Amino acid sequence: MLIICPDPTYTYECEKICRVFFPTERFEVRTGADPGGEGVAAAITQAGETLTFSCRASLGGRTAEKSETAEAAALRISREMALARVILLALGELTGVMPPWGVLTGVRPSKLMRSLIRRHGEQTAREIFEQDLMVRPDKAALALSVAKAEDAGVALSSPASFSLYVSIPFCPTRCAYCSFVSHSIASAKKLIPDYVRRTAEELAYTGAIARELGLRLETVYFGGGTPTSLSAEDLTALTDAVRSSFDLSAVREFTVEAGRPDTVDEGKLRALKNAGVTRISINPQTFNDRVLEAIGRRHTAAETIEKFRLARSLGFDNINMDLIAGLTDDTPESFRESVSTALALAPENITVHTLALKTAARLVTENARTESAAATAEMVETANRLLSGGGYAPYYMYRQSKSLGNLENVGWTRPGFDCLYNIYMMEEIHTVLAVGAGAVTKLKDPRSEALTRVYNFKYPYEYISRFDEMLARKDEVRAFYSRI
Repeated sequence: MLIICPDPTYTYECEKICRVFFPTERFEVRTGADPGGEGVAAAITQAGETLTFSCRASLGGRTAEKSETAEAAALRISREMALARVILLALGELTGVMPPWGVLTGVRPSKLMRSLIRRHGEQTAREIFEQDLMVRPDKAALALSVAKAEDAGVALSSPASFSLYVSIPFCPTRCAYCSFVSHSIASAKKLIPDYVRRTAEELAYTGAIARELGLRLETVYFGGGTPTSLSAEDLTALTDAVRSSFDLSAVREFTVEAGRPDTVDEGKLRALKNAGVTRISINPQTFNDRVLEAIGRRHTAAETIEKFRLARSLGFDNINMDLIAGLTDDTPESFRESVSTALALAPENITVHTLALKTAARLVTENARTESAAATAEMVETANRLLSGGGYAPYYMYRQSKSLGNLENVGWTRPGFDCLYNIYMMEEIHTVLAVGAGAVTKLKDPRSEALTRVYNFKYPYEYISRFDEMLARKDEVRAFYSRI
């Protein structure tokens, strides 16, 4: 599909809003005048202080044209967003679809809501969401609810605070919906001893920098991949490295994703418990065995329940469970049963994700069938209703590109069990020092919203073979804090 923008400043937002309607389409983006023909052409003109935003969209022999005017001084949103509005209106007319998040295509709607509240107050912030950004009222209310719920966690962070992320990029198998850089244990087994050793070394190096700078560790998070793909001994080696390399006296939570139930056993859970891990995830994604088979998960719903109960018996009193709306062979009815099953188990957190059709995922490359956007929206709304009625409240959220129905991912919590790491990471509240392959350190200036990123090598073999080169990048942490 051809997209014409006024100039390069607007190409990103123009393409992003078009992708909301056509998540798997290939786009050619140009700048300049409207050449006519099939595609989307957007323009901005100015006469004195009056701006005119216009769009012509022609698809399948049908055309829609939209335009809006505004005084430059009265515009409450960026010009990019104002241009996205007319694109949204034109494509909405052609497709009969009006995305629930309006022109918002960003990952962090609750962060935007928090920013608008600080600048304009709660009432005006919600008005801007609904009127200017065209967000559906229930989604604006969700963003507002999450923004307010995050305040308590945000208040705990100080300018010296940071979180630690440890990347374990291994899984037992690759799920059909996954696009992350993760490697199956079978194919990467020979790399694991060196990977564990090098990650422990990077933890020691990073811990020394944190001590030197007087930083205070608030949360620890082992993610992946599936960290419990490693053996109990390897997990212990890494948790020992954390404990010996960092001052944990101020740590408020220590999370390890035990995401795949088929990787969980008593020995690993005991190792995590002995290491002081306070929160784990045991993620069913669905409690429908047919759906599990379709997405390539090698466990059953019964096994998920068994491992959850095992974790409870060993004293884990803060457990998250993930569910995904829109998976192959799922239906609104069976998804409702999955939510009900999770509620019956009563984990402290239930995170509801919307399936995202990522380019590298097998669901996309093999053109597998997924649920429709309408069915997925029904699943999400059902989950919201059941969870809020079951004593859970939304405490953090984010969105992904190419998600079915342009919907959101929301973490729900029982009172007092908000995952602080999720809040700090998603709202970009403070620095996250990250170790391991594919990890990205995010250095947060406490005086502004500015972030500096330091990237580790993506693939485990590269992380291992170029370790010294990668480790030298950590010196950017010292340089950053010396500047601020």
